[in-house]
Amino acid sequence: MKSVTNESAVTKPRAVIAGHAGFAVGLVSAVQQIAGKGDVFASVSNAGLSGADIESTMLQALDASRANVLFTDLPAGSCTMSARRLQRSRPGLVVVTGVNLATLLEFAFRPLDESDVDAANASAEKGRATLMVFP
Repeated sequence: MKSVTNESAVTKPRAVIAGHAGFAVGLVSAVQQIAGKGDVFASVSNAGLSGADIESTMLQALDASRANVLFTDLPAGSCTMSARRLQRSRPGLVVVTGVNLATLLEFAFRPLDESDVDAANASAEKGRATLMVFP
């Protein structure tokens, strides 16, 4: 199977995924394998980075893609803290925490003409609805 990278993608990513270690790359890979839409996302890892470095790396990914949606793994993790700091200088930036595969698949299929906020909200609701506990 051919590896998908953002450099080879035909379209610009609509959102950035940031997380610990290979979390974001793994989610992009899963979206690609399931739906063929991995190019909707750019990925950022916090591995070996300081808070300032994470923020800078996310800013570069947002600038390169012109995305206004940033998905992060943990609500109180370093990626989310960096994303929240970025929101101070980018009021239109939408941050969605606790991202899961269902959320990203929903987002990947949202219409291109839908607002970033509406797409992120609808996707988060669908992703939240997939969480279940089977005791």
